[in-house]
Amino acid sequence: MTKPYLSPDDLPSYKTTQISELLLSQLEEVTKKRFFLACNSVVRILLSSCHWYFKVNSGILMLIMVCHNIESYQNIMTTVPYLAATLKRFANKAKISISSPVNNGIPWIMIIDETLSEDDLPST
Repeated sequence: MTKPYLSPDDLPSYKTTQISELLLSQLEEVTKKRFFLACNSVVRILLSSCHWYFKVNSGILMLIMVCHNIESYQNIMTTVPYLAATLKRFANKAKISISSPVNNGIPWIMIIDETLSEDDLPST
């Protein structure tokens, strides 16, 4: 398959690309702060027990979590429904990726693109 040819005039400028990347990274950082504040205190403690961040790829918000020990992984896995419901406040299409310290860190991925019912929403 051949790539379609685009003239340099049809491509975004280097400056435009840099600005887009900067804005995207700022969006990811602000989303992380707001998400953390939207969670209850127990989930905040669990989030603090692992490395986590947000990434936007092709318009899909992804919560990426890397657990460094099996206890934090097990605790995080019990909060997946809560995390999904909270994440739904921030994006209609999202994913949660959780990597465990075992199985060579192969992530478990959940796609969130369906509408959650009232019962699925976290209590405030």
